[in-house]
Amino acid sequence: MSIIKLLIADDQELIRESLSIVLDMDDDIEIIGLAENGAVAIELCEQHKPNTILMDINMPVMDGISATKIIKQRWPDIKIIILTTFQEVNHVIDSLTLGAEGYLLKAIHPKDLLAGIKLIHKGGTLLPQDLAKLLVQQINSPETQSLQGNKNQYDLTEREEEVLKCIAQGLSNKLIAERLFLSEGTVKNYISSIYHKLDVKDRFQAAVKAQQEGLI
Repeated sequence: MSIIKLLIADDQELIRESLSIVLDMDDDIEIIGLAENGAVAIELCEQHKPNTILMDINMPVMDGISATKIIKQRWPDIKIIILTTFQEVNHVIDSLTLGAEGYLLKAIHPKDLLAGIKLIHKGGTLLPQDLAKLLVQQINSPETQSLQGNKNQYDLTEREEEVLKCIAQGLSNKLIAERLFLSEGTVKNYISSIYHKLDVKDRFQAAVKAQQEGLI
């Protein structure tokens, strides 16, 4: 695996330094900079060209959402992982829409954090189960349910709606197959059809559109 050139952006010095110490111990990771806000993160992207960023949300001067938008516009290949708390789950949709590759909770175990960073660096996406459940709760809220009239415009079948709901819950193809009593190949076919009908490219975009359009 190629070296992960990691930038850590967080307004709390203790968190920045602690993450730097822990992650720098891995041979696959090179810490190229620490940023106390989004503006500094953008400057460090310009100077050091990271390929992966751990991005806090609430920071002074410039928050993580604004920084993510600018970085993705200027350097779309940089992978951005949002570090969040349960209280900040409302920002999940915003950041995924802007192109962030994943979300991790700040309370995560270092081993799982490392695994998540490597997964996203290799092209994967990441949405923890607990955050996915909170998103599903929002999707099923009365306000979102009032949008259900939109679903027919995408011509999703009942089975595709079931698969889409599983995607929004963060389930893998294997788990979707087990839950719906389908083969993994059939699940992949349904997902391909969903992507085509919704005009999206990946699971995150599908989950975001499902939430925004009230499709599930």
